[in-house]
Amino acid sequence: MGAFDKDRREVIARALDAGVDTIITVGTSLDSSKQAIKLAEEFPEVFATVGLHPHDIATVERADIVSLGVIANHPKVIAIGEIGLDFHRDYSPRGAQLQVLKWQLDLATKLELPVVIHCREAEKDMLSLIREWTSGYGGPYGQCQGVIHCFSGDSDSAKQYLDMGFYLSFGAYIGYPSSRNSHDAIRSIPEDRLLVETDCPFLPPQSHRGKRNEPAYLTLTVQVLAEIREESPREVAEKTTQNARRLFRLAERESSNHI
Repeated sequence: MGAFDKDRREVIARALDAGVDTIITVGTSLDSSKQAIKLAEEFPEVFATVGLHPHDIATVERADIVSLGVIANHPKVIAIGEIGLDFHRDYSPRGAQLQVLKWQLDLATKLELPVVIHCREAEKDMLSLIREWTSGYGGPYGQCQGVIHCFSGDSDSAKQYLDMGFYLSFGAYIGYPSSRNSHDAIRSIPEDRLLVETDCPFLPPQSHRGKRNEPAYLTLTVQVLAEIREESPREVAEKTTQNARRLFRLAERESSNHI
């Protein structure tokens, strides 16, 4: 994103210094997805996802999905995302959001890639759509795999996503005072389905509110998550890293890219 145009290399260097050894940069449009791939080509530590975010899909057509599928075949693309539904902002018509999400889920199935799901104030529709999709999934990796990014639902919705084979990911917002009611749900997530993320440049840690978020701050989120779950930061870091590597099949990607 443009927030990193002036110091992108320094941001990546700070992340590596902080102990973040792999970065997944997320596409939200055809253009940003192509930029994500270029960044992944430049830095061996970076991988990319490609997808069409619900904010910007009002004019998306099937031809755009075909174009997305072409760039998704790049060896450093590890997922289809960020895709999903956003009924909070409603920047795109809800019918269009549902249709484009279905197209992209079908693309992920075709390419045998996991998905990165955005869901804001659309839980009922999302759960119904995902349930329909996973029930017809016949890929070689068992249950359909994907992640609900920046999960903020309750224990019941968490269980439904988990039952459908999804991982749940948390960012620094779990340390905000407004998120205290979600701590029970966070504690209920099995350790083998738990991920952490930054969503940078958005959602900085509480100690950096009002400033740009960046990957180096991931360690602060790990600390907060460990406190909520009453575990050690090292244990949370190791387990969430293992989960991310398994979900995105990073060992296979690293081997094919000779990283």
